[in-house]
Amino acid sequence: MGETHTAVVVVGAGVAGLALGNFLLRNGVDCVVLEKHSRAYVEQRQRAGTIDGFGVRMFREWGLGEVLEGTPIPESEGAFFIDGEAMPIDMDDDGNESLYCPQQVLVRNLTDAFLRMGGDLRYEAAEVVLENIEGPHTRVRYQDSDGTDRAVDCDLIAGCDGFHGVSRRSVPAGALTEYSHQYGYSWLSILAAVPTDPSGMAIHSRGLAGLIPRGPHATRVYLQCAVDDTSEQWPDARVWSELEARFGRKVASGDIVSKHIVPLRSVVFDPMSYGKLFLLGDAAHIVPPMSAKGIHLALHDAEVFARAVLRRAEDGDTSLLDGYSETCMPHIWNYQAFATWITDVMHNAGDPTHAGEFRKLVARAELQRQFTSEAANRLFGELTAGTN
Repeated sequence: MGETHTAVVVVGAGVAGLALGNFLLRNGVDCVVLEKHSRAYVEQRQRAGTIDGFGVRMFREWGLGEVLEGTPIPESEGAFFIDGEAMPIDMDDDGNESLYCPQQVLVRNLTDAFLRMGGDLRYEAAEVVLENIEGPHTRVRYQDSDGTDRAVDCDLIAGCDGFHGVSRRSVPAGALTEYSHQYGYSWLSILAAVPTDPSGMAIHSRGLAGLIPRGPHATRVYLQCAVDDTSEQWPDARVWSELEARFGRKVASGDIVSKHIVPLRSVVFDPMSYGKLFLLGDAAHIVPPMSAKGIHLALHDAEVFARAVLRRAEDGDTSLLDGYSETCMPHIWNYQAFATWITDVMHNAGDPTHAGEFRKLVARAELQRQFTSEAANRLFGELTAGTN
């Protein structure tokens, strides 16, 4: 069995894991990143992505502005469509530098940056097992692509392998408290090979709909649907017909590349650490995609954890590591509050069958306030920019 030692084993080569790996390596802390999939699979995995102003600032401050290059998509001239009536979004962004950046682009750029620095990134790591996370001799075992048993001894483990990954499952039952909320509806998420026209979110009594650009000839489509719906219930013709009904106008149609159901939920696990294991990103919390804050929270976790590891490496001070979860939690709950608010408002304002006509009219009043109140608009701008 091949064995090595490193300061930090990072489980998962997504946004959180690769951002963390870059932060550590650039500051002289060795790490090994393990990823169960192949590089080709990871870099082709289609996921939405918005890097808000917080993320843009963070990458530049850590000397990683290069990862924002490539094919990020500028903020589009989108609109809210309420019962077919367009309400153009013309909000003062106060210097907000948010970018639409599909996660596969960001992951590819982070991967390239990590490897250019000589980073140790091991793909197709199967059967990952975390050992002795409570005490000394912490070790991560796995099988490489040839089926050979490998092991990495480490000081710390960063679990960045998502909601269904092995990291959080390695924590003993009862050690973490799970807080969760189910929203009572799902999204049909579609990737279509078609230019985005129109662009924006539609609020309609038939349910929410979204058309978001993912490139010059690619569109991410969202359709609110029942929690027990399946993608088979949504043939292509129904998708395009429903989009036109909810937007109240002709939409650009074309080939549908992928289609799947996304349950809308919020989840937080507290604390975000156990022994030598620290949870980052979706391994520790989930926000509904309506909020566009999944990447924000993953990057915030990575930055907080990186600073704690660097403090430990520089002077042996473990206070930031000890307080990792307590440092992250207020920020997480702030953005869970935002995610819950924007999700409820956008869905309640349309389909009255979920929350009733009263909540529908309240939600529409809240939306209207964003266009008419400078104070409400300013707070909304801070939250969308990630600066609050």
